[in-house]
Amino acid sequence: MRIVVTGGSGRLGRTLVTGLADAGHEIVSLDRRPTEHLDRAGVTQCALDLEDADATAWTLADTRADALIHLAAIAVPFSAPEDVILRTNAALAQSVLGGAVRAGIRRVVAASSPTVIGYGAPRGWTPERLPLDETSPVEPWNAYALSKLLIEQAVAMLRRQTGDDVRFASFRPCYVITPDEWTGAPTQQGHTVLQRLDDPALSAPALFNYVDARDVAGFADTLLRALDDIPNGEVFFVGADDALARRPLSELLPQFHPGTERAATALTSTAPAFSSAKAARLLGWRPMRSWRTELATAPAPATATSA
Repeated sequence: MRIVVTGGSGRLGRTLVTGLADAGHEIVSLDRRPTEHLDRAGVTQCALDLEDADATAWTLADTRADALIHLAAIAVPFSAPEDVILRTNAALAQSVLGGAVRAGIRRVVAASSPTVIGYGAPRGWTPERLPLDETSPVEPWNAYALSKLLIEQAVAMLRRQTGDDVRFASFRPCYVITPDEWTGAPTQQGHTVLQRLDDPALSAPALFNYVDARDVAGFADTLLRALDDIPNGEVFFVGADDALARRPLSELLPQFHPGTERAATALTSTAPAFSSAKAARLLGWRPMRSWRTELATAPAPATATSA
């Protein structure tokens, strides 16, 4: 397939583009600035202001692509003023997704976020059940989460407009860890993976969720190939099969998220807070990597001993 990826120069984008190219696809990466990381066979990079709807529509039409994956966004909550995050991410979605439909691209996939669920709300959050899945209620409490829900709703709107002429899906990737971050590079929040394991307070805001970026690339490949065979407009969680934690979440979640005590009892052993069972059921996709497989050694935190 010839696939357009917006935001291909970003953390997830670089790995996703590389994985799709390795799978034999021809990739066109659209971003404000190209990156040397994608200077390789099978990848064409194009510098573009994706908020310019006319330029985006023209460029998408010129690619003659079979599919599009929309990643481009302000990617971190509170990394810009709330109005800027909401306005930017909503404008990008309208420009890119609407432009893809106008360009005649028949497979359109957009990245959302688990934050649409609303965990971490300042006034508290009490889930009805855990693990969370695609049927869990969405209750965004900040502009980033709201912008991601708007992306899902934009996909649903376009599906209603086009029927089955265009095949759509949205996915909610968990906290992305790139290959170099397993070997000590800082993660999105500035901590290493080992630091997030050794200090549960660092992973607690994200409910200890995570996913290897290469597994997201594998998911995207699987999803694009299956779009004609699954219901149109589906939403998927995409996460690792375990939690980024050394202790069960039945212990950790109540410690950091009061109100989860009852629901967290289901999260024994290594069970994560987010379920990717729908992706397994509809697509046959399962993550191949976990922190246990990717960290050659992950020593338990040192414990103080008395003389």
